[in-house]
Amino acid sequence: MSAPSGPRMSVVIATPDTFATIRRTVEHLARQSARDVLELVVVAPSLATLRADASLLGAFARVELVEVGAVDSIGAANAAGVLRASSRVVVLAEDHAFPAPGWAAALIAAHEGPWAAVGPAVRNANPATAVSRADLLIGYGPWIAPAEAGERPLLPGHNTSYKREVLLACGERLPAMLDAETLLHWELRAGGHRLWLEPRAEIAHANFSLWRSWLPAQFHYGRLFAGLRARDMPAARRVAYAIGAPGIPPLRLARLWRDARARGASAPVLSCLHALVAGLAMDGLGQWIGYVAGTGRAGERVARYEFRRFLHVRPDERRELWPA
Repeated sequence: MSAPSGPRMSVVIATPDTFATIRRTVEHLARQSARDVLELVVVAPSLATLRADASLLGAFARVELVEVGAVDSIGAANAAGVLRASSRVVVLAEDHAFPAPGWAAALIAAHEGPWAAVGPAVRNANPATAVSRADLLIGYGPWIAPAEAGERPLLPGHNTSYKREVLLACGERLPAMLDAETLLHWELRAGGHRLWLEPRAEIAHANFSLWRSWLPAQFHYGRLFAGLRARDMPAARRVAYAIGAPGIPPLRLARLWRDARARGASAPVLSCLHALVAGLAMDGLGQWIGYVAGTGRAGERVARYEFRRFLHVRPDERRELWPA
């Protein structure tokens, strides 16, 4: 299945088990106004047990199915998809992030510019709980819809589009870079690349709404980020970052408050302040462990929380967002 001139953007989405886990996102992708120029790259443990819906896949210009064995790292799974993608532009997708119908067209158009990466605006798909609002602010605060188009220092992790050549330039480091995209964005900018936020490309992101899932996830996110960041650090610098780790939560909270006030959106921060404090504290603890002891098994544990998001939201939200 391919468009006459070839797909203009490849969408990489990974499942840890079967097609059912990613079906809801694929349904949103199939409703894209630009679906006839999209390549869908599905990364799965086994094609024999994937049980893909052929009628749904038929909506796309081209489909690539990639078998990788056990999926225990988001970065490794996405990197495998990037390597098999055929388009000049590659975008990452998640089983809990649902693109608006004009999302693909807006990203494709933006990539006609000089940008190495283009990110979407993000809105909350399940805003009823303080945990969900805090999760969105911590993970996607600078890009919450409505947002202004413009060049940015960072873009939304796991949902950004890239010119494929800049990803391939990472070589063997690509899986780690896609596990902690902040590090990738820092490196791209240090190399003279530019990043753009395109608010016409919007996704609805389903966030954690259960404390029992969210707090340990924040810890593992923090450890994975810091452990990856510290891999090539001189020992003295790593010790300095470990000593400074307790200051990370109040610093991040201050930045969230400052940015919210600048947008005239202080109320959402106040409505979930207790959750923000708890979540940032867990992230800070994870970062301290990461600087001291490395990533450990944080990548595998992050994957457990990132995949099958429907297990980590309230039952009423699960019925609304994943009705099947």
